[in-house]
Formats: sequence, structure tokens, C-alpha cells
Amino acid sequence: MNIRILAATTGRILRQLGHDRRTVALLVVLPTVLLTLVYFMYVDQPTPPGQPAVFDRVALIMLGFFPFIIMFLVTSIAMLRERTTGTLERLLTTPLGKLDLLFGYGIAFGLAGAVQASIASVIAYWVFDLDTAGSIGLVVLISAVSAVLAVALGLFCSAFARTEFQAVQFLPVVVVPQLLLCGLFVPRGEMAGWLQAVSDALPLSYAVEALQEVGRHVDPTATMWRDLAIVAGAAVAALVLAAATLRRRSE
Repeated sequence: MNIRILAATTGRILRQLGHDRRTVALLVVLPTVLLTLVYFMYVDQPTPPGQPAVFDRVALIMLGFFPFIIMFLVTSIAMLRERTTGTLERLLTTPLGKLDLLFGYGIAFGLAGAVQASIASVIAYWVFDLDTAGSIGLVVLISAVSAVLAVALGLFCSAFARTEFQAVQFLPVVVVPQLLLCGLFVPRGEMAGWLQAVSDALPLSYAVEALQEVGRHVDPTATMWRDLAIVAGAAVAALVLAAATLRRRSE
């Protein structure tokens, strides 16, 4: 990869994103709206003795999941548009390489995910009184890395879609199973053996576990850093795979 080309690509994508007001509104407003719904769903739920409040447990995981689902959807459609409009084909006739393009997408949308996670976290902590042992900074960091993972998976899946409708169809295939098996509804250790094995293979499970570590511990733990490294590694691997499968145009 060329650092200068990567920086120019990242800047181009950020400028395009900034001019798309609907997408910016989706990134900024939707997580807050969804978090508000979660708050009113769980605010009056009784808290078991010795356990964190239900809202604290659920909202903490949602702060990692909201950037994941939104970035996956936005990125997969954005890359598909690059192909269908011929923009990608023109770009790849320049010195721009596939890895430069895809890592530029990862950095640009990762920064957008960090902003999104920061806004949602501020709302959660200061408006809805989310209580965690660890700091808000760690929550934002984990959420931002989750957003980069979603970008990488979205870029990879977009290579197999010919229309925006097909790109959206990857959402229930890639995202929903990770939500169901991440440990939000049933602790991973209490799942059937084969489900636990599937959960262990899904990168979002480690993002959720890292957030849970922040919820339980004041200082960063070795488990949290290990999980964060796994999520980051999965994102890099997905970007490399996306570069290998990227087509110039949708046939």
C-alpha cells in the first residue's frame, strides 16, 4: 500500500460521506433513537440482587452492535454503487490499488463509526445514566473497532451482490446470527456445544465480551485486549479477502 494514496483515498471517501446528508443523519441520529427505545424498554425492569441493571447490560452491548449493523449496511451499498456506476473501474485505472481503496474505506468509515459511537455513548452515559465500571473511552474504542469490522465485512459481501437489494439480503445472513449468538440473550457458556462453537467463530462475540469486561472491571483486562485484537485481526482479514474478491463492475 502507498501511504499517500491511502490518505488521499480516505479523504475522498470522507468528503463523499460528508456531502450525503441522509447517510450522516442515519449514522448520527439512528443509534440515539434506538438507544432511547432500549432505555424505555428496560428502565422499569427489576434488577436481580448482585447483578447490573438490565438496561446497563443491554445498552452496553448495543453500543457495540449499533455501529456494526449500520456500518455494514452503509458500506456494502456504497461499494456496490462504486461498481455499478463505473466509478470503481475508473479509479482502478489509476495507481490506486485495491488494498488502498478498501483500507481507505475501512479508515474513513471507522472514523465515522468512532464519531457515531462517541455520540451514542455520551447520550447513554449522561442522558440515560448508563453505569459501567470501566471508562467511556474504552467503550468508544471497542465500538469503533466493531465499526471497522462491519465495514470490512460489508466490503467483502458487496463483492457478491449485483444490486442494492442483494446487498441488503446479506444483513440477515451475516449480522443477525452474530447478534443472536453474541451472548446478549443467552450467555455463551450456557449454549449448546455446537452453538457455542459457532459463537466462538464469530468476531462480534469477542467485541461483546470486550464490552462486558469494561462493564465489570475498572481497569482494562487482558481478556479485553485479547478480544479487541481478535476483532481487529478479523477486520484486517476481511479487508484482504474483500480485495481478493473485488470486481471492477457488477455484471
